[in-house]
Amino acid sequence: MSKFIKKIIIKKPDDWHVHLRDNEVLRKVVKYTGKFYKRAVIMPNLDNPITNCSKGIAYRSRILKSMHLNYQFQPLMTCYLTNLTIPKELEIGFSNKIFIAAKFYPNYSTTNSKTGIKKISDLTSVLECMEKIGMPLLIHGEEMHKNIDIYDREAKFIEKTLDPLRKKFPKLKIVLEHITTKESVEYIKKSDFNYLSATITPHHLMLNRNDMFCGGMKPYLYCLPVLKKNTHQMALRKAISKGDKHFFLGSDTAPHLHKNKINLLSCAGIFNAPSSLLSYVKVFEEMNALKHLQSFCSENGPKFYNMPINQETITIVKKPFKIIEKINIGKDIIIPFLSGETLNWSLENKY
Repeated sequence: MSKFIKKIIIKKPDDWHVHLRDNEVLRKVVKYTGKFYKRAVIMPNLDNPITNCSKGIAYRSRILKSMHLNYQFQPLMTCYLTNLTIPKELEIGFSNKIFIAAKFYPNYSTTNSKTGIKKISDLTSVLECMEKIGMPLLIHGEEMHKNIDIYDREAKFIEKTLDPLRKKFPKLKIVLEHITTKESVEYIKKSDFNYLSATITPHHLMLNRNDMFCGGMKPYLYCLPVLKKNTHQMALRKAISKGDKHFFLGSDTAPHLHKNKINLLSCAGIFNAPSSLLSYVKVFEEMNALKHLQSFCSENGPKFYNMPINQETITIVKKPFKIIEKINIGKDIIIPFLSGETLNWSLENKY
C-alpha cells in the first residue's frame, strides 16, 4: 500500500513543456525548474517569439546564464511556427541540435499567439520537411473558431485538424500538449506511440472547473486549455495510473505577473514549477500508482524523443513541503500554484 511508502527513488525527471519567459521573470523562475528536472522543453512564445536558429541560440544562452550554478540543467529549445517559417531553417536547426521540436500555436489560442497559424494547410511544406527529418511537432490542440464552445475546443481540434493532419502525414511525430479531455485520452491511447503522444499537467490532474469557479472566480487557476469537468479529470488520472507509455510529464508551468492575472483580461497560465513534481507524486499516490511514477516522469518522454534516459536519480521522501507564497519581480509579484500550501512529499535535502 502506498501509504506505507516513505521514500521514492526515481531517475531524474524531465519536464517536456515549460514557459520560462525572459529578462527578470526568466532570472527569477528558472531555478525552480532546474531544481526538479534535468531537461526541459522550452516554449518559444515570447513577446518576440523564437522563430529562427539565431533567436533560439540566443534564448538558450540567456536561460543558461540565468541558471543557478548548482544545477546541471539542459534547456531543449523549440521553434515557433508562423506562415513565414522556412523549412530549411527547421532542417538546419534540428540537424545542429539547436531545436528539438517546432511548436504549432493556433492563431490567438493562448499567450503570445497572435502570429500563430490560422490554417494548418499553410504549413504543408514545413510539415513535409519535419516528417522527412523526424522533427517532432508540438501542438496546442484547440480549435479556435468563435462559434466553438471553449469546453469543446480540444475535442473539435482532434476531429477537424489533428486526425486529418495525421492521415496526411502519418510518419510525423506529434505531441498533443497539455491534454484535458477523455476524448484526447482515448484518441492518444489508440495511436502508435512512435508518432503520437501527449503531455499532462499537474493542475489538470488535481483540479476540475468547479475548483476554478465555486466560491468565487479564481484567476490563478485560469489556464488554456481551461479546466474541464470532473469526468475529464478522472480520465486523465486513470490514464497515468495505468502506466500507459503514451503519456508523460509536461507541467506547462507558465508564470505571469500578478497585475496581469487580476487584470480586466486575465492572462492564461499557471506557474507550477515550485510544486509540479511533488504534485504529480501526490496524484500518483492517490491513484495507488506510484509504481508508474518513474515511467511517466523520467522514461516515456525520452523514449518518444529518442533521447537517453537520465542515469542520475533523485530521492523523494514523505516529509511536509510548504510551497513558496510569492516571488518578487521588481514592484510586482508572481504567485505560484498552491501558494503557501503544504504537500506531503519533499525532495531529499541534498537536492
